[in-house]
Amino acid sequence: MRKVGVYLHRWFGLFTAVFLFISGLTGAIISWDHELDEWLNPQMYILQEGGDKRQSYPSLELANRYEASNPYLQISYMMLNQEDGHTFNAFVVPRPDPVSGKANEIAFNQVALNPYTAEPQAQRMWGEISLSKENLLPFLYKLHYSMHIPDGFGIRLGYLIMGIVAIVWTLDCLISLWISFPRLSSWRKSFRFRLHEGRYKLNFDLHRSGAVWVWGLLLILAVTSISMNLETQVMRPLVAKFSELSPNEFDNRDPRPLDEPAEPVFSREMIVEKAIADANARGWEVPAGGIFYSSSYDLYGVGFFEGTNDHGDGGLGNPWLYYDAKTGLPAGGVIPGEGSWGDIFLQAQFPLHSGRILGLGGRILISFMGLVVAMLSVTGLIIWARKRKARINKQARSASYN
Repeated sequence: MRKVGVYLHRWFGLFTAVFLFISGLTGAIISWDHELDEWLNPQMYILQEGGDKRQSYPSLELANRYEASNPYLQISYMMLNQEDGHTFNAFVVPRPDPVSGKANEIAFNQVALNPYTAEPQAQRMWGEISLSKENLLPFLYKLHYSMHIPDGFGIRLGYLIMGIVAIVWTLDCLISLWISFPRLSSWRKSFRFRLHEGRYKLNFDLHRSGAVWVWGLLLILAVTSISMNLETQVMRPLVAKFSELSPNEFDNRDPRPLDEPAEPVFSREMIVEKAIADANARGWEVPAGGIFYSSSYDLYGVGFFEGTNDHGDGGLGNPWLYYDAKTGLPAGGVIPGEGSWGDIFLQAQFPLHSGRILGLGGRILISFMGLVVAMLSVTGLIIWARKRKARINKQARSASYN
């Protein structure tokens, strides 16, 4: 049976190696995406020119003024809080043409506004395939989970392929632990590093023992990777077999065609007012921190967090309330720590994958693990190449002898 495990580990590893090498390196970097992006592109974040410094526009008014000046687009995500000395950052999507109902063309999807003038200071196409300083961090972020593989056949192929890689990686984690301990009596060998016995033995130990030492973290990253890319298709149905799940806000909604976006009936102000009232009724003390609008599902979401903590550092993330953009009626919510164990398991997926469940220390750990994943991919390929070369040489000698 162990031979079967070794065989599967070899081919699973070869299938995932390049993908995991890239995802590992990019993951180590994007743990600090906001900080690095602000350093590389201060024009997107740091206010460069003032205007009337006596009073900045409130976030909702800034959004309304910008949309009024650009009727071909609508804001899809924005913060409700503002940082002193910083721009007002928002993501935008096309607004439907009033005659055809088709999406307008837009040349950018992220904009940084001067909060005193409501004028754009900078804008870019987030996720564009480009290594320019302006686009580097968004490029790496999207590369991490999709490899920038274009959509096809009505499917987000990049998400699907990387989700399959995550499934294979998860299975390989289980197999690799099994084959790392051929005999329980010699278990210590699977934890040691032979530092002075040659490069090949050290490379082998880095691959085997290195993985054993952090095996639990590798399994967490592999499983959460499935959730990041295939939550609806794989993870939710799987968890639902073992635990009752609260209805997802998107479960009973069919997405609109991408070229036929919806336009909300209820304004952001009305939805934020409703959300704050509902939050107060629940006894929440944290303020409304951000709002998004999905033009595909005609759905609003309001997140509650302090300052700019929209990623939810520490714990299971931030609470969100959802509202139908046509009726204004509540459409569900995600309350960290509430629900069945299956609900809480799903809530923990992004905080675990990003390390943010442990705050700053967790992000440092995930950066380290990204480098470990890349190292395991390289050392695994070296082992395979070395054994393949030895096998070919043996066959050549055998043929020559015969």
